[in-house]
Amino acid sequence: MLRIDVLTLFPEAFSGYLSHSIIGRAAEKQVVDIRLHNIRDFTHDKHSTVDDYPYGGGAGMVMKPDPIFEAVEFVKTENQAADCRIVLLTPQGKLFTQELAGKLIEGNHIILICGHYEGIDERVAQHLATDEISIGDYLLSGGEVAAMVIIDCLVRLLPGAIGSSASLVEESHMEGLLEYPQYTRPPEYRGWKVPDVLLSGNHKEIANWRRAQSLRRTASRRPDLLNKAALTDKDNKMLKSIDLNNN
Repeated sequence: MLRIDVLTLFPEAFSGYLSHSIIGRAAEKQVVDIRLHNIRDFTHDKHSTVDDYPYGGGAGMVMKPDPIFEAVEFVKTENQAADCRIVLLTPQGKLFTQELAGKLIEGNHIILICGHYEGIDERVAQHLATDEISIGDYLLSGGEVAAMVIIDCLVRLLPGAIGSSASLVEESHMEGLLEYPQYTRPPEYRGWKVPDVLLSGNHKEIANWRRAQSLRRTASRRPDLLNKAALTDKDNKMLKSIDLNNN
């Protein structure tokens, strides 16, 4: 079972999200153990101070290192996990990808540190975190949303979290490509028809169509992914024959 500890100033932000859908069911089945910790609980002054003015001046406040170090030490002692990954969520971190998610779950314990204000004292990154991760090149008010994104992605990779393993394999980014278009009933809606091949019952033709559509979407929307995807000779022939202007 994977244990995920989240260090945050706002644990209440997670309660509803973590208790429903795939994450909630995974927790009920003891596939994952997610625990929330309020960083303020590890302060020692009457005001539960977690931030202070930056040395050298500047706008905003910086999160203090001592409550974060003590929170991590408490969690590690409680779980006694030797291979714990301590992830600092920061705009300066490595971009979070499906590949990185797979590496994170190789162990059995992950601690996510949610930043806030103008940032976190650099000593947390230098002397405590094993990983620095960003979910994208944009600004958020804090690391809580980023933590939810990462938890969602990690849980989906855990054996037993999703009913069908085939569903996971076919999803976008699992093979380095975007997923093909999906359709369901009715076969025609407001004049828009489901592609005939999907109604044909010919599984080989359906598989070929889906692969071609996946390649088309990736080439059109995220061509950068093609440089890293494991493409076959057949895939490359399909790509050469695809007219991106004809959707």
